[in-house]
Amino acid sequence: MSMDFNFFMNDVVRQARQEIAEAGYEELTTPEEVETALERKGTTLVMINSVCGCAGGVARPAAAHAIHYDKRPDHLVTVFAGQDKEATEKARSYFTGYPPSSPSFALLKDGKICTMVERHQIEGHDPAAVVAKLQQEFDKYCEEI
Repeated sequence: MSMDFNFFMNDVVRQARQEIAEAGYEELTTPEEVETALERKGTTLVMINSVCGCAGGVARPAAAHAIHYDKRPDHLVTVFAGQDKEATEKARSYFTGYPPSSPSFALLKDGKICTMVERHQIEGHDPAAVVAKLQQEFDKYCEEI
């Protein structure tokens, strides 16, 4: 039995995009969309999505659950590393002081980086630990909704 790898990967990417969109995150696919979104006033959580196992098993579930909290970012957006390369590169240009990492989360306020939850804080952890880490950062930087 042979499987068309590209067909399989397109399905994986489609599912990964759908999961994060259903969680309420705005998908940014161009550098212009990234710039517009990240320059908005208020707090913005950027989920850097990917097709790796820790994205599907930990980061996306954490992204979906962390926002059900008294304090949360004003804006929820996502870029897809390895898929929307220019958009991801533009988003990463805002994350000064942090190396490229995916999956990961960046929390910005008024277009300036506040903090990141990097891959090493996601991979090997369970979703609940990542939710707790994100909510800890929401407590520091976000307003109560």
